[in-house]
Amino acid sequence: MSTFPKYITSEKSVGETPLVVLERLRISQNIPNDIPLAYAGRLDPMASGKLLVLIGDECKRQEQYHSFDKEYIVEVLLGACSDTGDVLGLIELNASQQLVTSHDIKNILQSLRGTIELPYPHFSSKTVRGKPLHTWTLEGRLDEIDIPIKKSTLHSLTFRGLRTLPQNEVLKIVREKIETIPPVTDERKALGADFRRDDVRKSWDQVAESDIPTFQIITFSCIASSGTYMRSLAEVIGKRLNTYGLAYSIHRTKIGTYIPIFKNIGFWLKQF
Repeated sequence: MSTFPKYITSEKSVGETPLVVLERLRISQNIPNDIPLAYAGRLDPMASGKLLVLIGDECKRQEQYHSFDKEYIVEVLLGACSDTGDVLGLIELNASQQLVTSHDIKNILQSLRGTIELPYPHFSSKTVRGKPLHTWTLEGRLDEIDIPIKKSTLHSLTFRGLRTLPQNEVLKIVREKIETIPPVTDERKALGADFRRDDVRKSWDQVAESDIPTFQIITFSCIASSGTYMRSLAEVIGKRLNTYGLAYSIHRTKIGTYIPIFKNIGFWLKQF
């Protein structure tokens, strides 16, 4: 009789949902259908990286895996925001976008380290009055509720670069990312019917018609406590820089227990 480990750390690609990762893992590892699989700490469709998958009876202990710290490498596109906080949303541009400097960004990142309160993304599964936030958003009823706040700890924020890309290159990459998701016909499994991709495509087409020739993109790494939304952090960084910001890419690199020592210095006590 085959035996399986308690968990496997799998790599999720851009465009995959966590459920797709579970299905792919079941096939690649020859895990029978009667053995349950569950993920601990989801990743959005546009995010990539490590996904912790629990196997068999370990699924019953799923909550024990929810408190682990995560490390991410994040890219923030400045001068644009979306209702999802990433590229899979309806876009709004800042027509008066001013260039920022590496010095500006380093100061902002330093000011954000420590305990921070971040709003939950409008497109998230956080429940308000018995209904997920994404449902309130799709119904156009956000004005009826207060957006809940998540208290997080940003153990480390490290600036990794600032670059400028022409508009056409940004649009090419974004459009490729949007199409990585297979067509979804079951509305129960996609927000707003196939992730509203018809509307999202049209929204990015309007960006192509704008007179913004280039976009600045920030790259940073972040070690944060469980449940910290990088999409929300990207928006906050944009606001601190007096512009818009959205998560251009999110890649999770580590899962485990991080022990901070001083400023950006610490070590991983445990990793999956």
